Amino acid sequence: MDILLLAALKGFGTGAGLIIAIGAQNAFVLRQGLLRQHRFLVALISALGDAALIVLGVFGLGSIFASSPLLIRIATWGGAAFLIVYGARALRSALRPRALDLEAQPAASRRGIVLSTLAFSLLNPHVYLDTVVLIGSLAAGYGLGGRLGFAGGAVAASFVWFFALAFGASALVPLFRKPAAWRVLDALVGAVMWLLAVSLLVSHR
Repeated sequence: MDILLLAALKGFGTGAGLIIAIGAQNAFVLRQGLLRQHRFLVALISALGDAALIVLGVFGLGSIFASSPLLIRIATWGGAAFLIVYGARALRSALRPRALDLEAQPAASRRGIVLSTLAFSLLNPHVYLDTVVLIGSLAAGYGLGGRLGFAGGAVAASFVWFFALAFGASALVPLFRKPAAWRVLDALVGAVMWLLAVSLLVSHR
């Protein structure tokens, strides 16, 4: 098999394995998909943010980031604070469950959605500590062509996943018309955010 194609397939598999997991960014994209608010914009920004970090990781940022304790510390504490605050908001919403009424949902501002999506894409330390560093190190064994293929495969996985999540969430809308389902989602999102924050602080003390 051609080395470029093999690298691309490996990059796609690695990218998918890192992205397809319950996490802060995925929970946010899922929520916007359920609300049907700016789904295309949220998916596009999430995918482009991943793509930029993947390319930077494959072509050098990963090794620089991994070798800088200061950068890791900044990402860890900043990301943990962000996750704690957002988790608290989700848990507060879980205490006041409501049915999903798409017609009654206030429209979120485009600016607010862009800023929130960028925050979930760039303030999440796992993006740097896992995706950037891991993908960068795995691609390091290839030549230039192989690294291009690996990066392309990982970027493709991001685009496929985020658009599938944002638009596929529509299938769950009937379920989330029940307040109990929305309460479970908010509680799960809040718990995941706080667990991620704790794991970051514990593992990078």
